[in-house]
Amino acid sequence: MATIDKRGDLQWRAQIRRKGYPVQRKTFNSRAEAEAWAAVVESEMARGVFVSRSESESTTLKDALDRYKQEILPTKKSQYSILSQIRLISDRLGQYSLAAITPSLLAKYRDERGKEVGPQTVKHDLSLLSRLFNVAIKEWGIALPMGNPLRQVRMPKLPSGRDRRVSSEELERIATAAGSKEFGNLLRFAVETGMRRGEIVSMKWEQVDLKKRTIRIPETKNDTPRTVPLSREAVRILSDLPRRIDGSVWSFSPNWLSHLFANSCKKAGIADLHFHDLRHEATSRFFEKGLNPMEVSAITGHKTLQMLKRYTHLKAEDLAKLLDG
Repeated sequence: MATIDKRGDLQWRAQIRRKGYPVQRKTFNSRAEAEAWAAVVESEMARGVFVSRSESESTTLKDALDRYKQEILPTKKSQYSILSQIRLISDRLGQYSLAAITPSLLAKYRDERGKEVGPQTVKHDLSLLSRLFNVAIKEWGIALPMGNPLRQVRMPKLPSGRDRRVSSEELERIATAAGSKEFGNLLRFAVETGMRRGEIVSMKWEQVDLKKRTIRIPETKNDTPRTVPLSREAVRILSDLPRRIDGSVWSFSPNWLSHLFANSCKKAGIADLHFHDLRHEATSRFFEKGLNPMEVSAITGHKTLQMLKRYTHLKAEDLAKLLDG
């Protein structure tokens, strides 16, 4: 049976002692609130479903995000973007305790954030929070009142995948605008291989076998190493490159490459083109050459056909030629 004591002029403390459970105490501003809390806790104890909420009530979302940043983030590859997410979410929701993070609160965040950025960015924010809640429950032993609250929140609907294709003429205009021969070679190499930005800029000569026409990628986005076959054009591009003292194939960092690409597109008068669209273009060209989905996925590293389909937009005129085949 709960005992409720008056603590000063404006506070009431509820205390519950029950065999098999640690003592539960909580202070409220009114006796009615204390009695309501005690009734819920005693009912859960009687049904054998009670879990202590004390830690989730005393831990703010900011505290949890800081711990995630220190313990979990160092194991992730894309730390920079996640740090930005953590800062933004801490500013918006950091003052709430984990116990106070409800589906309705998260739905409100989703809708308000959706007025500022695209649905994919909102989904990334919610996915980060979902991972945080799962870690808190499974690894930190923090019991959340409703479990992972994002299981009850609808994710934003994503638009159809981009269908932007890039022509060889556009690539030449971008390379010319940059005024860098190395940059032009990198653009052509990206379309020849379908490799990701990070995979390209981190290339080392020790990974490249020009005789076998392959490059070994030990670390990928999905943590599965793969070997990429090189076309004759890709081999020609690499063969013409000077060897750097540090063993790197290219001299660009990921951020500088994206910055240079965006500026060069602007100078060349080319709109709505991202560096990642070169991977999209490469994937589409692989299919247009007649490769089947298994062969294309072995090159690009896509895990499922659905993922592969997002990056693939075949030209109707080329498909028409195959029909006559």
